[in-house]
Amino acid sequence: MLTEARAALAGIALICAGATVRAETPRDLLTHASFHDRDKAVAIKRVALAHAAAAAQLQRSPNDREAALMQATALGYRAKLTGSRSDAIAARKVMEQLVARVPGDPERQVVLGAWHMGAVHKLGRMVARAALGASKSAGIAALDRAVALGGGRAMFPALAGMLRLEMDPTDPRGRALVEAAARGATPTAIDRQLQRGAAAVLKPLRAGDKDATRKLASLMLPFGRIDGN
Repeated sequence: MLTEARAALAGIALICAGATVRAETPRDLLTHASFHDRDKAVAIKRVALAHAAAAAQLQRSPNDREAALMQATALGYRAKLTGSRSDAIAARKVMEQLVARVPGDPERQVVLGAWHMGAVHKLGRMVARAALGASKSAGIAALDRAVALGGGRAMFPALAGMLRLEMDPTDPRGRALVEAAARGATPTAIDRQLQRGAAAVLKPLRAGDKDATRKLASLMLPFGRIDGN
């Protein structure tokens, strides 16, 4: 009992030291679901919480940039996890609207680009285009814009590079992007997470192991550790 009490006190101290305890934001919830959850049902519940929280914030503040972005991301994640065609199409439309409003926002561009690439990878080019309106060329264009607008942050080249290598482990642009990500700035937790993923992918990539490169790129992307995603 004493050991358990000490552990609990240590945990509280770590949480409280130098910081105010706060509820998880939609971004926190989505980051946890996409990179740390291993059970699909748990991830779906966490994504649903993020979507609801972002929607509630948008009701209070209709022009809230973060809430709009997280709501669109959550919708896309839910479609990815559940295989819902209606959610996938709705997510694409919302993402396109967000990009049209502020095309210079790299996060809006990367979310849209990742949606296109993820759909094509899962369904194949012809089915993805016919069923969802997804295309590899649209995905690459949006990802390239995100990298150009991203100010040297690691998350943009990391995502762009790993999405490309997941499809083609010999893609030279994909390699250049993960190399850049390994040197990129990491101002946020998601930058650090994705930079670690890019650094891991570089090992088999530099060794010329195409199969391992493809598999590790998939593993390091959002929901890569959940079977079937």
